[in-house]
Amino acid sequence: MSDARICVGAFAGAFGVQGEVRLKSFTADPEAIADYGPLHSEDGKTVWEIEITRAIKNGFAARVAGVRSKEEADTLRGVQLFADRDALPSLPDDEFYHTDLIGLAVFDTGGKALGTVMAVHNHGAGDLLEIGGPGLKTPVLLPFTREAVPTVDLTAGRVIADPPEGIFPE
Repeated sequence: MSDARICVGAFAGAFGVQGEVRLKSFTADPEAIADYGPLHSEDGKTVWEIEITRAIKNGFAARVAGVRSKEEADTLRGVQLFADRDALPSLPDDEFYHTDLIGLAVFDTGGKALGTVMAVHNHGAGDLLEIGGPGLKTPVLLPFTREAVPTVDLTAGRVIADPPEGIFPE
């Protein structure tokens, strides 16, 4: 995947028999997925024009240009949708796209290297940074709060963490 594209959603199969698709949106404002211009496949070779027709349970029903039957819609099941980075809105200083955090080096407040951000998870209670690296037998989940992560420096490619006691091995 190019750094110029970010995954914003996925097709979840057909909705009905008229060629509509089920669409899952991964954006902060779920309906905004259709506003990010044409959406691409991960490799950028396929482009889809999408129009949301209505909200449904766990997503949206949508029309995709060129898809006219249930069978055609079913072939799209599981395909991830990517938007050009330029099409996404700018964020305030204290907000970040998950993709920008992945790969950042993590240091404690004393400058000791703790690892690297491998993923960002949210299971409903807030974001967690999954940190892995040398000296860690298993990845560590660090709450992504201002208290536990006081500094994110995208330019320097690092995160300064003040983790709760006992999260990282001594």
